[in-house]
Amino acid sequence: MTAPDRAAPNRNTLWARAAVDELAKSGVDAVCVCPGSRSTPLTVAFAAHDDIRVFSHLDERSAAFFALGRGKRTGTPTPVVSTSGTATANFHPAVIEANQARVPLLVLTADRPPELRDSGANQTIDQQKLYGDAVRHYRDLPEPAADDRKLRSLRTAVCRAVGESTGANPGPAHLNFPFRKPLEPVAVPGDVPEGFADEHPLAATGREDAFVSVHHAPAAPDDDTLNALADAIDGTDRGLIVAGPDDAAGLTRTAAVALAEATGFPLFADPLSDLRYGTHVETAPVVGGYDGLLAAGPLDGDLQAPDVVLRFGASPTSKPLRQYLRDSGARQFVVDPAGEWREATFTTSDLVVADPTKTARALAGRLEPRERTAWTDRVLALDADYWDAVDEFTPEAILEGDVVAAAAADAPDPATLFVSNSMPVRDLDRFGRPRDADITVLGNRGASGIDGITSSALGAGSATDEPLVLVTGDLAYYHDSNGLLALDRCEVDATVVLVNNDGGGIFHMLPIEAFDPPFTGQFKTPHGLDFEPTGDVYDLEFARVETLDGFRAAYRESVDAAGTQVIEVETDAAASHRERERLEEWVASDR
Repeated sequence: MTAPDRAAPNRNTLWARAAVDELAKSGVDAVCVCPGSRSTPLTVAFAAHDDIRVFSHLDERSAAFFALGRGKRTGTPTPVVSTSGTATANFHPAVIEANQARVPLLVLTADRPPELRDSGANQTIDQQKLYGDAVRHYRDLPEPAADDRKLRSLRTAVCRAVGESTGANPGPAHLNFPFRKPLEPVAVPGDVPEGFADEHPLAATGREDAFVSVHHAPAAPDDDTLNALADAIDGTDRGLIVAGPDDAAGLTRTAAVALAEATGFPLFADPLSDLRYGTHVETAPVVGGYDGLLAAGPLDGDLQAPDVVLRFGASPTSKPLRQYLRDSGARQFVVDPAGEWREATFTTSDLVVADPTKTARALAGRLEPRERTAWTDRVLALDADYWDAVDEFTPEAILEGDVVAAAAADAPDPATLFVSNSMPVRDLDRFGRPRDADITVLGNRGASGIDGITSSALGAGSATDEPLVLVTGDLAYYHDSNGLLALDRCEVDATVVLVNNDGGGIFHMLPIEAFDPPFTGQFKTPHGLDFEPTGDVYDLEFARVETLDGFRAAYRESVDAAGTQVIEVETDAAASHRERERLEEWVASDR
């Protein structure tokens, strides 16, 4: 690396080197950089640092989602760097997603000098608190100076930003860097006094490790809370453990299994919970068919009313499950390390502000071990019957859920599987059978938008040597086509499953479908685009298949091949939705 204290030709260079030095010492190993003039000091400092990998992006929105995806996969922040002006605004969608989904992210924006603000100066906007309450931490940094106290302040600010982005409530942090010219590492006599580093070594070089080490101590539940949980569980044989979409401070597999074994309760595992896939599904009471079961109508007998529900993670993807919990009348414990309310039906009775893994382990250790209850046995039997019904169901048209399910069932072990919003994640929830394989399933369910899906997936893929699979819809693919540039520039390979139903297929699930016009023109909005030319633009292989068997063959070939392949499956959105409805009737009649 370039030492932050030696031969700095000017104050901007000294300042940027110190900031990047602290980021590296705080565990940052990668950065996404967008081209621009005002951010030159930061870009040069990152490029010169041997311990930080630089990902170059041309599109700020794609860059921010790439950084988000990488942070989602690693649990540590990847900074994203931009010049001043509207470039900074293009980070905002990813900042919102990182905030809602609790993903660590560092936004480093370069700014004009303070005297140019509110002056009409070119490419100068108000960047102070630009992202509002969507960030965990914001700091408008001082102007660079070869000053002992200011440099120590800078180092402290950088370490605090990293710490704020990775705590019990991880998320985005924003540092705004005002720079005045010269921005390049040219010599400015007197800017950095000779002997400055020798006279002020702590400011100039920092410490051997991070200047400020931020220690997070996730809270374990106290005895009174554990007693309340244990008493509720001991008082019933009918209970559920619900694991929603996870985050960096979520419930681990081993802790979830220990709790399921101690309570005897079934574990409803959202596809984004990190609990639906893994070796534990062979022995633990993991249930994956709840969405299809509940969508088919009320469950029979005692299953209509659990007494106790233990909830971890964000609100479940499944709407039928959310409604089932709403109507259950059960005592519901939501465990959230940040103490936030993530339950929009407002029927939860208890909020446990504690670390999910510590809570599950402590509770499992306090309970007297017991056999699985009759409730659990019945739930598991219904789950098995559901998957049998799915296997026996013969669709009259290609079922989009079959494509998504095949992508999960045939994914390599291990693999990273990123699923888009709208129908892909819902289809994975309904059709993705639990599997004994180390598959990390990710998605952007914080704000649940379709922007940045491709970039987020490629960012996640950049953080691991595992094969990467992206399952996306046509609108999401179109919306973030700029993100495909990262395949070459950031050296990421992927298998992209493109389910193309020519528009917003999810709107067929809504009552507005019956009103046409305006349904087709204003909601489904068919585009008629041919995506095959993206293969030439982004130097990837593109294949179009028409059958499920054809897809599975192309998919298996792709995941074993080098490079990137896009496998497009053309479907009819209305017909596929009718098939989902027919499957619900099939499951209901079989139950």
